[in-house]
Amino acid sequence: MAKTKTARRKASAKGKRRKLSARGITIIAALALVFLTIAVAIGWKQYDYRFGTAIVREGTVQVRTGTSFDELSRMLADSGYLKTPRKWDSYARSNGLDSVRAGNYTLREGMAYRTALTRFFYGRETPVRLTFNNIRTMDRLAGVVSRYIEADSAAILRTLNDESVIGETGLTKATFPSLFIPNTYEVYWTMTPREFVTRMQKEHDRFWNEERRAKAEKLNLTPEQISTIASIVIEETKFSGEMTQVAGVYINRLRAGIPLQADPTVKFALGDPSIRRVLNRHLAYDSPYNTYRYAGLPPGPICVPPVSALDATLAYAEEDRKHDYYYFCAKADFSGRHAFARTLPEHNRNAAAYAKELNRRGIR
Repeated sequence: MAKTKTARRKASAKGKRRKLSARGITIIAALALVFLTIAVAIGWKQYDYRFGTAIVREGTVQVRTGTSFDELSRMLADSGYLKTPRKWDSYARSNGLDSVRAGNYTLREGMAYRTALTRFFYGRETPVRLTFNNIRTMDRLAGVVSRYIEADSAAILRTLNDESVIGETGLTKATFPSLFIPNTYEVYWTMTPREFVTRMQKEHDRFWNEERRAKAEKLNLTPEQISTIASIVIEETKFSGEMTQVAGVYINRLRAGIPLQADPTVKFALGDPSIRRVLNRHLAYDSPYNTYRYAGLPPGPICVPPVSALDATLAYAEEDRKHDYYYFCAKADFSGRHAFARTLPEHNRNAAAYAKELNRRGIR
């Protein structure tokens, strides 16, 4: 009887243990499911953050200095870049990427959240291609450059007129335009006006390599003087085949001590490049840039000459390009080309033919 009771107690305890084990397994399974669900949710969120699409269209975004992350987010959302603005903000804040640096940023369709957010956070800018050519004045240069960088034209012009900035280049205010070599340059949108001048100094020094400097020395001219002559040449002719001839005329006159008598310098002095016919009243204007009144080169370039004009001027150092012309004037056929002359009587005949055609066309 006692054995039977003992057996029943053992059986009861064993049953309870089985029930407890089953309950424990259920609890553990439930907890495991919860943890698995959390892990999957976290994993999916991280996967979505790293690989999920954040940007839904191509484009370039320029973020100005002082822009907050919230302002950037609104701009991206309003411009239709963000697939899910709520996720964009959530991922940024949860990963400590809710700040932004100024810059020019290229966004690609399908770009992931992490890729786009870190681009703005670390300031991984896309360079811009800054191009300038056909520049007559520093205010014109400032206006062109302002299209490519954050600074406005007024700030750029202040820097270009700053005597301390000009002094650091070793140039004067008059020769400062020779610093700028027209070309296309890769720069960052956040480049400051002063950094622009520093970059142009490097490009100027790179342009004036040993070969070009040797040609300038052969002509007994400095790079700044070459730039000044080239600036007159490009205002006289746009035909590349004539540029070296025109440059040679002015170099020949310099060597002979003959005033340059270059019409473009008179127009520059008067501040009116639109003058079609230079008259005696124009020639009487008193300015160091008036090469009819003052012998030698003007104080500095009258524009920012292109590379073609600079190299054409330097080409006069080559023996096979030398000539003995001292005069030239526009051809009477209005082709834009020029008639060159060795003597004054020959030049006067060419000039008279051109003046006659001007009169016939009523150009005063």
